[in-house]
Amino acid sequence: MAAASSSDPSSYDELGLFHENAEEAGLDWHGPPTVRRVETDLGGGRMLSGLRWGSDAPQVVLLHGGGQNAHTWDTVALALGRPLLALDLPGHGHSGDVDPTRPVGPRSFAEDVAVAVREHAPNAAAVVGMSLGGLTALEVTVVAPELVRRLVMVDVTPGADREKASDVVAFLAGPESFESFDEILERTVAFNPTRSESSLRRGILHNAVQRDDGRWVWRHQRTQLVEGQRADLDFAAMWDDLAAVDVPLLLLIGDRSPVVDETDRALFAERQPDADIVTVADAGHSIQGDQPLVLAEHLDRFLDR
Repeated sequence: MAAASSSDPSSYDELGLFHENAEEAGLDWHGPPTVRRVETDLGGGRMLSGLRWGSDAPQVVLLHGGGQNAHTWDTVALALGRPLLALDLPGHGHSGDVDPTRPVGPRSFAEDVAVAVREHAPNAAAVVGMSLGGLTALEVTVVAPELVRRLVMVDVTPGADREKASDVVAFLAGPESFESFDEILERTVAFNPTRSESSLRRGILHNAVQRDDGRWVWRHQRTQLVEGQRADLDFAAMWDDLAAVDVPLLLLIGDRSPVVDETDRALFAERQPDADIVTVADAGHSIQGDQPLVLAEHLDRFLDR
Protein backbone atom coordinates (compact mmCIF):
# COMPACT_ATOMS: atom_id res chain seq x y z
CA MET A 1 0.00 0.00 0.00
CA ALA A 2 1.44 3.37 -1.04
CA ALA A 3 2.32 5.84 1.70
CA ALA A 4 0.11 8.88 2.10
CA SER A 5 1.33 12.05 0.40
CA SER A 6 0.61 15.73 0.90
CA SER A 7 0.66 16.23 -2.88
CA ASP A 8 -2.97 15.08 -3.14
CA PRO A 9 -5.25 17.04 -0.78
CA SER A 10 -8.19 14.76 -1.56
CA SER A 11 -6.39 11.77 0.00
CA TYR A 12 -5.35 13.54 3.22
CA ASP A 13 -4.53 11.16 6.08
CA GLU A 14 -3.82 13.10 9.28
CA LEU A 15 -1.57 10.41 10.79
CA GLY A 16 -0.10 9.21 7.50
CA LEU A 17 2.33 12.00 6.62
CA PHE A 18 5.01 11.61 9.29
CA HIS A 19 7.32 9.92 6.77
CA GLU A 20 7.47 13.24 4.89
CA ASN A 21 8.56 15.07 8.05
CA ALA A 22 11.30 12.48 8.64
CA GLU A 23 12.52 12.61 5.04
CA GLU A 24 12.73 16.41 4.94
CA ALA A 25 14.58 16.54 8.27
CA GLY A 26 16.96 13.71 7.41
CA LEU A 27 15.69 11.52 10.24
CA ASP A 28 15.87 7.73 10.06
CA TRP A 29 12.48 6.25 9.28
CA HIS A 30 11.57 3.05 11.10
CA GLY A 31 7.89 3.03 10.25
CA PRO A 32 4.91 5.02 11.52
CA PRO A 33 5.17 6.25 15.12
CA THR A 34 2.50 5.44 17.67
CA VAL A 35 0.24 8.50 17.60
CA ARG A 36 -3.45 8.82 18.38
CA ARG A 37 -6.04 11.56 18.78
CA VAL A 38 -7.25 12.17 22.31
CA GLU A 39 -10.00 14.44 23.59
CA THR A 40 -10.72 16.06 26.93
CA ASP A 41 -14.23 17.02 27.99
CA LEU A 42 -14.14 20.60 29.27
CA GLY A 43 -17.81 20.68 30.18
CA GLY A 44 -20.52 22.87 28.70
CA GLY A 45 -20.29 21.00 25.41
CA ARG A 46 -16.67 22.04 24.86
CA MET A 47 -13.65 19.78 24.35
CA LEU A 48 -9.90 20.03 23.84
CA SER A 49 -8.19 17.77 21.32
CA GLY A 50 -4.58 16.71 20.98
CA LEU A 51 -2.09 14.17 19.71
CA ARG A 52 -0.66 11.65 22.12
CA TRP A 53 2.69 10.29 20.93
CA GLY A 54 3.91 6.94 22.25
CA SER A 55 2.37 4.34 24.55
CA ASP A 56 3.94 5.46 27.83
CA ALA A 57 3.02 8.40 30.03
CA PRO A 58 3.86 11.68 28.26
CA GLN A 59 7.10 13.31 29.36
CA VAL A 60 6.44 16.61 27.56
CA VAL A 61 3.42 18.79 26.78
CA LEU A 62 3.65 20.90 23.61
CA LEU A 63 1.51 24.00 22.95
CA HIS A 64 1.46 25.63 19.50
CA GLY A 65 1.20 29.28 18.51
CA GLY A 66 -1.81 31.29 17.40
CA GLY A 67 -3.32 30.09 14.13
CA GLN A 68 -1.37 26.81 14.30
CA ASN A 69 -2.22 23.35 15.59
CA ALA A 70 -0.58 20.34 17.27
CA HIS A 71 0.99 19.13 14.01
CA THR A 72 3.42 22.06 14.01
CA TRP A 73 5.48 19.89 16.42
CA ASP A 74 5.53 16.71 14.29
CA THR A 75 9.19 16.88 13.25
CA VAL A 76 10.27 17.90 16.76
CA ALA A 77 8.28 14.97 18.18
CA LEU A 78 9.91 12.54 15.75
CA ALA A 79 13.36 13.84 16.65
CA LEU A 80 12.71 13.70 20.40
CA GLY A 81 11.45 10.14 20.33
CA ARG A 82 9.80 10.64 23.72
CA PRO A 83 6.20 10.02 24.70
CA LEU A 84 4.47 13.39 24.65
CA LEU A 85 1.20 15.26 24.36
CA ALA A 86 0.75 17.95 21.70
CA LEU A 87 -2.47 19.88 22.23
CA ASP A 88 -4.67 21.94 19.92
CA LEU A 89 -5.46 25.20 21.73
CA PRO A 90 -9.14 26.16 22.10
CA GLY A 91 -10.61 27.22 18.77
CA HIS A 92 -7.67 25.69 16.90
CA GLY A 93 -7.04 22.43 15.10
CA HIS A 94 -9.50 19.73 16.14
CA SER A 95 -10.39 21.39 19.47
CA GLY A 96 -13.81 22.84 20.07
CA ASP A 97 -14.81 26.46 20.48
CA VAL A 98 -13.26 28.92 22.86
CA ASP A 99 -15.13 29.56 26.10
CA PRO A 100 -17.76 32.21 25.28
CA THR A 101 -17.91 33.34 28.92
CA ARG A 102 -14.26 34.41 29.24
CA PRO A 103 -11.87 36.77 27.44
CA VAL A 104 -9.90 34.90 24.79
CA GLY A 105 -6.22 34.75 25.73
CA PRO A 106 -3.45 32.90 27.56
CA ARG A 107 -5.20 32.77 30.95
CA SER A 108 -8.45 31.25 29.71
CA PHE A 109 -6.52 28.91 27.40
CA ALA A 110 -4.33 27.84 30.33
CA GLU A 111 -7.38 26.87 32.37
CA ASP A 112 -8.53 24.59 29.54
CA VAL A 113 -5.04 23.21 28.93
CA ALA A 114 -4.69 22.35 32.62
CA VAL A 115 -7.77 20.12 32.42
CA ALA A 116 -6.28 18.19 29.50
CA VAL A 117 -2.84 17.90 31.08
CA ARG A 118 -4.34 16.54 34.32
CA GLU A 119 -6.11 13.86 32.31
CA HIS A 120 -3.38 12.85 29.85
CA ALA A 121 0.01 14.06 31.15
CA PRO A 122 -0.17 14.86 34.88
CA ASN A 123 3.46 13.89 35.49
CA ALA A 124 5.06 15.46 32.43
CA ALA A 125 8.58 16.74 33.05
CA ALA A 126 8.05 19.94 31.05
CA VAL A 127 5.47 22.16 29.42
CA VAL A 128 6.70 23.74 26.19
CA GLY A 129 4.91 26.52 24.36
CA MET A 130 5.61 28.61 21.27
CA SER A 131 4.28 32.16 20.84
CA LEU A 132 0.67 32.22 22.13
CA GLY A 133 1.30 28.69 23.38
CA GLY A 134 4.33 29.92 25.29
CA LEU A 135 2.31 32.56 27.09
CA THR A 136 -0.37 29.94 27.74
CA ALA A 137 2.28 27.64 29.21
CA LEU A 138 3.41 30.50 31.45
CA GLU A 139 -0.17 30.96 32.66
CA VAL A 140 -0.46 27.24 33.42
CA THR A 141 2.19 27.88 36.09
CA VAL A 142 -0.31 30.29 37.66
CA VAL A 143 -3.56 28.32 37.38
CA ALA A 144 -2.05 24.84 37.94
CA PRO A 145 1.56 25.13 39.16
CA GLU A 146 1.66 21.47 40.16
CA LEU A 147 1.52 20.51 36.47
CA VAL A 148 4.64 22.47 35.43
CA ARG A 149 7.98 21.03 36.54
CA ARG A 150 10.00 22.74 33.81
CA LEU A 151 8.91 25.53 31.49
CA VAL A 152 10.10 26.23 27.95
CA MET A 153 9.00 29.36 26.09
CA VAL A 154 9.73 29.42 22.37
CA ASP A 155 10.27 32.88 20.85
CA VAL A 156 7.90 34.77 23.10
CA THR A 157 7.88 36.90 26.23
CA PRO A 158 5.19 39.08 27.82
CA GLY A 159 6.69 41.87 25.71
CA ALA A 160 5.06 40.44 22.57
CA ASP A 161 2.69 42.79 20.76
CA ARG A 162 1.00 43.22 17.39
CA GLU A 163 3.77 45.42 16.02
CA LYS A 164 6.54 42.93 16.74
CA ALA A 165 4.44 40.10 15.35
CA SER A 166 3.18 42.14 12.40
CA ASP A 167 4.02 39.47 9.79
CA VAL A 168 2.10 36.85 11.73
CA VAL A 169 -0.81 39.25 12.29
CA ALA A 170 -0.90 40.13 8.58
CA PHE A 171 -0.98 36.47 7.58
CA LEU A 172 -3.76 35.62 10.03
CA ALA A 173 -5.75 38.63 8.87
CA GLY A 174 -5.98 37.24 5.35
CA PRO A 175 -9.11 36.23 3.42
CA GLU A 176 -11.88 34.46 5.29
CA SER A 177 -11.85 31.66 2.73
CA PHE A 178 -10.01 30.56 -0.42
CA GLU A 179 -11.40 29.35 -3.73
CA SER A 180 -8.97 26.44 -4.00
CA PHE A 181 -6.15 24.63 -2.26
CA ASP A 182 -3.71 26.22 -4.71
CA GLU A 183 -4.89 29.69 -3.66
CA ILE A 184 -4.38 29.04 0.05
CA LEU A 185 -0.99 27.46 -0.75
CA GLU A 186 0.10 30.49 -2.83
CA ARG A 187 -0.60 32.87 0.06
CA THR A 188 1.17 30.60 2.55
CA VAL A 189 4.27 30.32 0.35
CA ALA A 190 4.37 34.10 -0.04
CA PHE A 191 4.50 34.58 3.74
CA ASN A 192 7.00 31.73 4.31
CA PRO A 193 9.67 32.12 1.60
CA THR A 194 12.31 30.12 3.49
CA ARG A 195 10.16 26.99 3.91
CA SER A 196 9.83 24.18 1.37
CA GLU A 197 6.59 24.01 -0.58
CA SER A 198 6.08 20.39 0.46
CA SER A 199 6.25 21.29 4.17
CA LEU A 200 3.78 24.13 3.63
CA ARG A 201 1.38 21.87 1.70
CA ARG A 202 1.48 19.44 4.61
CA GLY A 203 0.96 22.24 7.11
CA ILE A 204 -2.10 23.51 5.24
CA LEU A 205 -3.64 20.06 5.13
CA HIS A 206 -3.26 19.83 8.89
CA ASN A 207 -4.49 23.37 9.50
CA ALA A 208 -7.25 23.97 6.96
CA VAL A 209 -10.48 22.27 5.93
CA GLN A 210 -12.52 22.29 2.73
CA ARG A 211 -16.09 23.43 3.19
CA ASP A 212 -19.09 21.85 1.52
CA ASP A 213 -19.08 24.66 -1.05
CA GLY A 214 -15.54 23.68 -2.10
CA ARG A 215 -13.79 26.67 -0.56
CA TRP A 216 -10.94 26.27 1.95
CA VAL A 217 -10.87 27.88 5.38
CA TRP A 218 -8.33 27.81 8.21
CA ARG A 219 -9.44 25.63 11.10
CA HIS A 220 -8.94 28.49 13.56
CA GLN A 221 -11.35 30.64 11.53
CA ARG A 222 -14.25 28.25 12.00
CA THR A 223 -15.26 30.01 15.20
CA GLN A 224 -15.66 33.72 15.85
CA LEU A 225 -15.87 35.72 19.07
CA VAL A 226 -19.42 35.94 20.34
CA GLU A 227 -21.05 39.33 20.87
CA GLY A 228 -19.61 41.05 23.91
CA GLN A 229 -16.60 38.75 24.12
CA ARG A 230 -13.11 40.19 23.82
CA ALA A 231 -9.60 39.03 23.15
CA ASP A 232 -7.20 39.59 26.05
CA LEU A 233 -4.04 40.49 24.14
CA ASP A 234 -2.40 42.84 26.64
CA PHE A 235 0.39 40.67 27.96
CA ALA A 236 2.35 43.25 29.97
CA ALA A 237 0.86 42.13 33.31
CA MET A 238 2.31 38.69 32.68
CA TRP A 239 5.81 39.96 33.49
CA ASP A 240 4.81 39.54 37.13
CA ASP A 241 3.69 35.98 36.42
CA LEU A 242 7.07 35.30 34.82
CA ALA A 243 8.90 36.66 37.86
CA ALA A 244 6.97 34.24 40.08
CA VAL A 245 7.98 31.11 38.14
CA ASP A 246 10.06 28.89 40.42
CA VAL A 247 10.87 25.95 38.14
CA PRO A 248 13.75 25.57 35.64
CA LEU A 249 13.06 27.84 32.70
CA LEU A 250 14.35 27.92 29.12
CA LEU A 251 13.73 30.71 26.60
CA LEU A 252 14.57 29.99 22.95
CA ILE A 253 14.78 32.93 20.55
CA GLY A 254 14.95 32.80 16.75
CA ASP A 255 17.80 34.99 15.55
CA ARG A 256 15.71 36.23 12.58
CA SER A 257 12.56 36.82 14.59
CA PRO A 258 11.39 40.33 15.55
CA VAL A 259 9.00 39.04 18.23
CA VAL A 260 11.58 39.01 21.05
CA ASP A 261 13.81 42.10 20.96
CA GLU A 262 16.79 43.04 23.12
CA THR A 263 14.59 44.89 25.61
CA ASP A 264 12.41 41.81 26.03
CA ARG A 265 15.46 39.64 26.50
CA ALA A 266 16.86 41.97 29.16
CA LEU A 267 13.53 42.13 31.01
CA PHE A 268 13.25 38.35 30.88
CA ALA A 269 16.73 37.93 32.35
CA GLU A 270 15.97 40.53 35.02
CA ARG A 271 12.88 38.67 36.18
CA GLN A 272 14.39 35.22 35.78
CA PRO A 273 18.17 35.56 36.29
CA ASP A 274 18.64 31.78 36.52
CA ALA A 275 16.81 31.04 33.27
CA ASP A 276 18.62 29.66 30.25
CA ILE A 277 18.26 32.03 27.29
CA VAL A 278 19.39 30.60 23.96
CA THR A 279 19.39 32.16 20.50
CA VAL A 280 18.78 29.68 17.69
CA ALA A 281 20.63 30.47 14.46
CA ASP A 282 18.83 30.58 11.10
CA ALA A 283 15.40 30.60 12.72
CA GLY A 284 12.49 32.98 12.60
CA HIS A 285 9.52 33.08 14.93
CA SER A 286 8.57 29.47 14.17
CA ILE A 287 11.70 27.74 15.44
CA GLN A 288 9.94 24.38 15.35
CA GLY A 289 9.42 24.88 11.62
CA ASP A 290 12.79 26.43 10.73
CA GLN A 291 15.11 24.43 13.01
CA PRO A 292 13.14 21.47 14.42
CA LEU A 293 16.17 19.26 15.06
CA VAL A 294 18.04 22.02 16.88
CA LEU A 295 14.95 22.71 18.97
CA ALA A 296 14.67 19.01 19.81
CA GLU A 297 18.33 18.96 20.90
CA HIS A 298 17.77 21.89 23.26
CA LEU A 299 14.67 20.21 24.71
CA ASP A 300 16.54 16.95 25.20
CA ARG A 301 19.34 18.66 27.11
CA PHE A 302 16.91 20.69 29.20
CA LEU A 303 14.88 17.61 30.13
CA ASP A 304 17.91 15.50 31.01
CA ARG A 305 19.92 17.97 33.01
